[in-house]
Amino acid sequence: MLQRIHAAAVVLTMGAAGLVLAPAASAAAAPAISKVDVDPGPPIVVSDKTVTATFSFATKDAGSAELQLKPPGVSAGSPITLTSKPFGQWTRWTGTRAFESKDAGTWNVLAVAHGSGGSGEKSVTGTFEVRKTLDTKIVDFDADPDSVSRGDTIKVSGTLLAGGKGYAGQNVTITFREQGTDAYRHVAKTTTGPGGAFAVRVKAEATGWWRAEFGGNAEAASSVGDTDRVDVRAGDRDTDIAGFDAAPEPVDKGDTLRFTGALRSDGDGLPGQRVAIQFKAQGSDRWEYVTSDVTGRHGRFLASATAAGSGWWRAVFRGARGFDGSASDADWVRVERPTPPPAEKAGTRVVAFNAYPEPVKRGKYLKVRGLLQIDDEGAWEGYAGKVALYFKPAHARSWQYVKTTRSGDSGKLWTKVKAWKSGSWKFVFAGDGDTYGDTSRADYVRVVRR
Repeated sequence: MLQRIHAAAVVLTMGAAGLVLAPAASAAAAPAISKVDVDPGPPIVVSDKTVTATFSFATKDAGSAELQLKPPGVSAGSPITLTSKPFGQWTRWTGTRAFESKDAGTWNVLAVAHGSGGSGEKSVTGTFEVRKTLDTKIVDFDADPDSVSRGDTIKVSGTLLAGGKGYAGQNVTITFREQGTDAYRHVAKTTTGPGGAFAVRVKAEATGWWRAEFGGNAEAASSVGDTDRVDVRAGDRDTDIAGFDAAPEPVDKGDTLRFTGALRSDGDGLPGQRVAIQFKAQGSDRWEYVTSDVTGRHGRFLASATAAGSGWWRAVFRGARGFDGSASDADWVRVERPTPPPAEKAGTRVVAFNAYPEPVKRGKYLKVRGLLQIDDEGAWEGYAGKVALYFKPAHARSWQYVKTTRSGDSGKLWTKVKAWKSGSWKFVFAGDGDTYGDTSRADYVRVVRR
């Protein structure tokens, strides 16, 4: 309000210079005031934590200023402490007040600028809102599985609660921090369902920590869930099946087919892996499982099956932890009607089989000997032939092909092989055009580390 300005009296002063007229006193300027700013807000959003708001306004030609805040339902406001700072031709006044959830509601604000020298005052009024939000929490957060190969898909899930209850229909952001970095980056968004549950599938490209974040809204505060680490290993290695062969070809119906090959990864044999043998009959488009074998120390496998009809054969590795699956090239085998065995075929036997020393140190050579004989009209004589050495590890069910050796005319068999596991050994003579086959007795050898 502007005050009335009174005219100054005229004063006559006598002196050597004659009469002098004193000037009239100038009127003091009326104050000016700006609107009140509130930071943060408005509205000022509070939950379970105290929020301190800053109030500021500017005055011009004011000797002092005051700011009063009136809570909801209260008839009179309360002043807050102000500090002043020059602001060009103006002065900026600043004060703070802390708000809690109990302060929710509409507040009134009154700012007054008092003029200097009794020049009056100027005021501004306004309102602002203090809004209470629900506390939120992300619980049961999980990134599963905890260890995957690079590029695999993981499931990220959890539950968003507001005020202790499931909060449905809300956007939740999935973020990720890679090992060795400090910042989380946004990966995916999902929406909570009934009961506040959410789940989304994402690709894991690196080892690091996953978490869920809720940004908040007008009725609920923001929140960040706990983290869950997922370890990402290098991608699975490629494999291939080399040298697959189904023999003999052609084969008589009802005879035995033998399947050989080697499972490799990066050119090295892959031991201890199961390889399946599949068959696709002539005129069919469906592969069927027939038998299988577990690869040996150098990735080799040997299996057998009865020849029932012409068709394609192949070996299949379905993959394992750290290794991709693979399949061999298909091998065609023609099955013919069996021909009667020649009357002159003779019986054979593999005798005097022995694997020694026993026990043998791991990694040392094991010597294997035996005697291949033919029945020559009731008399057993030495026979020259090709004999295969087989090994069956302790507690295993199947025999593994190891190597082939030959006997001379005397029938004597001898070879050596490094021993790595305890198990049984035997010689197998498959027979030839003049003889039937035979198998030696099995000899168990224990392998010790010292």
